[in-house]
Amino acid sequence: MKRPAPALAQRSPAPPDGNAEDEHQPVQFVAFKVNGDDFAVDIMAVREIKAWADVSSLPNMPSYVRGVLNLRGNIVPIFDLRCRFGRGVTEASRLHVVIILIARGRTIGILVDAVSDILKARASDLRALPENESEGAGFITGLLALDRRMIAILDPDRLLDQSLVAIAAQAAA
Repeated sequence: MKRPAPALAQRSPAPPDGNAEDEHQPVQFVAFKVNGDDFAVDIMAVREIKAWADVSSLPNMPSYVRGVLNLRGNIVPIFDLRCRFGRGVTEASRLHVVIILIARGRTIGILVDAVSDILKARASDLRALPENESEGAGFITGLLALDRRMIAILDPDRLLDQSLVAIAAQAAA
């Protein structure tokens, strides 16, 4: 049975404006590695985490669309996050992981190198991005500074541009 995305999955991980009570509320993230870098996504957007399995490729797709996976009767498009960030195609092995997410109301999977942790932080621990644009900044909503690490927080909705929404819809049909 397909679960609707909870309202909390739509929240922005950026600290709220001046509401001290909200700033101390815990927020959880699933942390993962892509090409040696640390990223995380709001745990409320994550549906499951699974080991890499071969996918069925589709013709005429962007290079970062690895194909589709049949997940208990649902056809889920799988996006190579390393490739989506412009860092080359992942040579996927059994050690890689697919994180199944809800993005723009659609179920998608992202191929990552490894899931590293479940992080618990306060909204006040989140920082805004620096002013200068960096690679992949369009997908990043903020930074989390924990234990001397800077972890980029991804917004799953920003990973899908309009053409990818069409791909996700086509794969689900």
